[in-house]
Amino acid sequence: MLLDATRSHKLSVKPRGADMTTPFSRRRFLQTSVGTSSLVALGLDVPGFLARTAQAASLRRNGNRSKPDNVLVVIQLSGGNDGLNTVIPYADPLYAKNRILLRIPEQQIIKIDDHIGFHPSLSSFGELLEQDQLAVVQGVGYPNPDRSHFRSMDIWHSAAPKDLSPRTGWLGRALDSKAAKTTRDAAALHLGANELPLALVARETAVPSIDSLDAFRLRTSGGALTTDTLRELSQLPTQRESALAQFIQRSTLSAIDSSQRVQESLSEKSGPTTYPGYGLARKLQLVAQLIDAGMETGIYYVELAGFDTHSSQVDTHAALLRELGDSTTAFLKDLQARGQQDRVLVMSFSEFGRRVRENSSAGTDHGTAAPMFLAGAPVQSGAIGAHPSLIDLQAGDLKFHTDFRSVYAGVLDGWLGCDSSSILDGKFQPTPVLRV
Repeated sequence: MLLDATRSHKLSVKPRGADMTTPFSRRRFLQTSVGTSSLVALGLDVPGFLARTAQAASLRRNGNRSKPDNVLVVIQLSGGNDGLNTVIPYADPLYAKNRILLRIPEQQIIKIDDHIGFHPSLSSFGELLEQDQLAVVQGVGYPNPDRSHFRSMDIWHSAAPKDLSPRTGWLGRALDSKAAKTTRDAAALHLGANELPLALVARETAVPSIDSLDAFRLRTSGGALTTDTLRELSQLPTQRESALAQFIQRSTLSAIDSSQRVQESLSEKSGPTTYPGYGLARKLQLVAQLIDAGMETGIYYVELAGFDTHSSQVDTHAALLRELGDSTTAFLKDLQARGQQDRVLVMSFSEFGRRVRENSSAGTDHGTAAPMFLAGAPVQSGAIGAHPSLIDLQAGDLKFHTDFRSVYAGVLDGWLGCDSSSILDGKFQPTPVLRV
């Protein structure tokens, strides 16, 4: 199910002969609500996901909240990131031999150890590594790789390489496995203008896509129907047999609470951390605010596009890596300042890497294995796995040694508290990406 939470609903109901300046009575509140079977009948402009997730709120009211759950933030690097110029095997002479125009000089490389190092635009990743907040999983891929953007992305999203028409994503199945858990807010959020990523598509759990801060605003139609009035009316007792009326009241309170919590956080004139002026940074700043606002959303999904560097790669790739590194680092600093650092894990991936040898256009073509990054206080920091060999290639491409589903298994089992074998339809040895 693809949902767009920015598609708000407006329906102002004015009972025949009624004056909207007259204070609402409990009877009018219930009649109007039940008559339309919807929160929007009250004249509210309610973000779709607030209304859809409202029913669960009644079981968690009156301060009866459990300890906040872990949060996963996924950063999708769309286009196929050149892993060889991201985590660089500078000590291998075959690197310079294959990258004559694209080679990064050794003196500019941010060294991880005596063999590999980061692209100079990833200096902030070097800082995270020194702070034990970055795991670099090398040589990640899958058997029989597909070099099509769409097919390879579907494989990463569904975690089902043999399924040609996947209907659900790995995160969507994880959400369904935890569907019985009661939360006040959407279980996951996609922040972006594009359609919902397949990774978040579920059978039972609705996941909204948000592309504007306006999606978090709850507005009333004015007059006597103010937010305070709605809250008072929603708290009035209802008859026991009127289950629908009780649901409407609970839904109203939930929508008001969610909207106000978010707006209080978003209304801060300045947060504790200064973010760079990147699009990715703005998305991650919003995520930090939502987490700090008390949202019970467990998964946030964002995208950084532009990695399909077939020509003139040098400047484009450097800018993209700088945006990734600096935005992620600012986000983690913000979480620490807000006291949220221990419950948030950041994971970035791309659908494939690039070929070992550069092309004639000072770029790189579609390849296979590439590194994944996991960042945050909970990670097992450092390089995980060896860099793929530059001499033992498969049709000119790097050979993977870590199945991406093993990385997923480490996140599912160790962070999201799910049974990875049922979600991934098979047993994969979890990659040790988290602190023991």
